[in-house]
Amino acid sequence: MKLPQLSALIIGLSLIFGLMLWLVNSIYRLYIQIAFTAPILANLLLLLIIALLGLLIYVLVYYFYFLPQQKRGRRGLRPSSRPPIQLPVEKTEAAGETLKAVRQQVQQIQDRVAREVLWQRSREIEENLARGDVRVVVFGTGSAGKTSLINALLGQMVGNVEATMGTTEEGETYHLKMKGVTREIRITDTPGILEAGTAGGQREKIARELATGADLLIFVIDNDLRQSEYEPFSRLIEIGKRSLLVFNKSDLYTDEDREMILKHLRERLKGSILSGDIIAVAANPQPVQLANGQILEPEPDIVPLIKRLAAVLRAEGEDLVADNILLQSQRLGEEARKIIDRQRRRQADKIIDRYQWIGAGVIAVTPLPVIDLLATAAVNAQMVVELGRVYGCEINSDRGKELAFSLGKTLVSLGVVKGAVELLARVLQLNVATYIVGKAIQGVTAAYLTRIAGKSFVEYFRHDQDWGDGGMTEVVQRQFQLSRKEEFVKAFVVDAIGKVVQPFKDDWVEEEVLEGRGEDW
Repeated sequence: MKLPQLSALIIGLSLIFGLMLWLVNSIYRLYIQIAFTAPILANLLLLLIIALLGLLIYVLVYYFYFLPQQKRGRRGLRPSSRPPIQLPVEKTEAAGETLKAVRQQVQQIQDRVAREVLWQRSREIEENLARGDVRVVVFGTGSAGKTSLINALLGQMVGNVEATMGTTEEGETYHLKMKGVTREIRITDTPGILEAGTAGGQREKIARELATGADLLIFVIDNDLRQSEYEPFSRLIEIGKRSLLVFNKSDLYTDEDREMILKHLRERLKGSILSGDIIAVAANPQPVQLANGQILEPEPDIVPLIKRLAAVLRAEGEDLVADNILLQSQRLGEEARKIIDRQRRRQADKIIDRYQWIGAGVIAVTPLPVIDLLATAAVNAQMVVELGRVYGCEINSDRGKELAFSLGKTLVSLGVVKGAVELLARVLQLNVATYIVGKAIQGVTAAYLTRIAGKSFVEYFRHDQDWGDGGMTEVVQRQFQLSRKEEFVKAFVVDAIGKVVQPFKDDWVEEEVLEGRGEDW
């Protein structure tokens, strides 16, 4: 013990001993004074002091001796009940938060079937947070030797290993323990991809779903990577799927050809996967005929794959599981967002369709010398409020009017109003009588412009009340170009004839009849 510490201990003990002497002396003096007049009361006071001192000693002994022993005992029992494997905390928490957000989105889905499917998948992802294995999926064409590769890894036959297309009908899973890897490894053999026919397409769909859910992907090829193989492989790489590329059947090539293929693969995939993750193996080597006529059955050459697989799982095993769970959560969230977006678009289209004809009616009742969307600002303002509500944005009436006026001015400044008048006048003249066009053009154009405005506001709300880098101008121009497509204009005019032009025609006929009757009278 160092001198300063020893000095502090001696001073502390001396102080405590001095206080104890003072306390005993004080109690003795108090006892003598009380005992002189009331002996019984003095004895009771002495007993009370002794009891309090005994209680204090017991508390000190329990707190400093018995309680630490109990805590150590409880800690000694805990390891057997704890899960032996813990995922990285940050990624686990991120996956949990993502799942929580996804479930909030799922509750907004109106389609009951889609809502239940996504909810069930969110439960499956949540269950995977606590699972104790790592999922390795073997993926590739039907003849690349995927099953032979698994056979070699397991050291036993686990299925038909002939090089026939379509051997594996569904995903089959096998279990493997590897030294130095704490988790049990589940290896899944998938159906082959790029097979012909409806059945082949269905098997490929199963294979892609299994590959997307893998913690680690083993993509098997038997030659240089063809373009048809590169497309699904690169797509899995892009979504963040950790992968090993295994060049199987390398025994069919000369050493020079094998090295040339490996070099080309590494150059082509540079930046996508590590060079060390491209491995040449021979899972089921072809028999070799010796000079004496005997047939030699070579042993599988998959040691490079085993070494690389072990190195990856030992170094990255926990991260692979956590990353995959987070990836699945994010993909589920994206799928939910797409469903909600389609749902909102349908609701928004109904609102726009309703207000475009309301706007046409407003113009029809109070025709103006020049078409001006600002005349229907009140109608468009209410449309903005309802569209905002669909997208979860609470817009008040004043803000709605402000947005409607701003977009109306943009339509005028960009020449969209003039362009719409010319476009619709030309199409209407081909479909209805000339005498009606003059009266109908304003109402039809107002409906057309209201539709462009509504579609523009949908983009604004879809992007969290942001017009994007190009601002309102770019959004409006894009919507105008979409609305100018011939097939849309034709369908719009057909609808407009029934909702706007026909009422004008009926009013004109009625006026003519009344005028005729007046002249007869």
